[in-house]
Amino acid sequence: MKLVVGLGNPGPKYAGTRHNVGFDVVDRLARRWRVDLSAEKFHGWFAVTDVGEERVGLMKPTTFMNRSGQAVAAATRFYQLSPADLMVVVDDLALPPGKIRIRSEGSAGSHNGLTDIIERLGRQDWPRLRIGIGPAEGIGAQYVLSRFAEDERATMEEALDRAADAVECWLKEGVATAMNRYNG
Repeated sequence: MKLVVGLGNPGPKYAGTRHNVGFDVVDRLARRWRVDLSAEKFHGWFAVTDVGEERVGLMKPTTFMNRSGQAVAAATRFYQLSPADLMVVVDDLALPPGKIRIRSEGSAGSHNGLTDIIERLGRQDWPRLRIGIGPAEGIGAQYVLSRFAEDERATMEEALDRAADAVECWLKEGVATAMNRYNG
């Protein structure tokens, strides 16, 4: 089994914000795969489906961004997943809006959601897909919790679709192929 976790904050106040692009990618995958993502399990909205030959869990933690590790740790422990079976989709201020980057492992950088996952799993050797939302002057909570400007929307819609494609590539062909195909 594989687990795809999109990071974000629950509730209508945060819907469509820069910080919620992880949720947006998981929602796209749920629509593609015709999955109902409304069940609450492991401190998140959760569903399991089959994608080709692979059993896949989709999750959007409801713990708020800074405590995302609580949900991720609960699900990975329950399903006894190896680090390679986890893909976390997250926003990244260091990347320009619309750019995506996949890594097989790495640090949290300045992302509190990734920091919490690393702390709760006790490791950082799991794949993650970062979606650019920056750069911004005076970066802070106000910026990441803002919505995309009109002139950014088309770029971001395309990036979210590419990110969903990249997750599907990871599921079917592995992280190395996904990195080669979607980074750059």
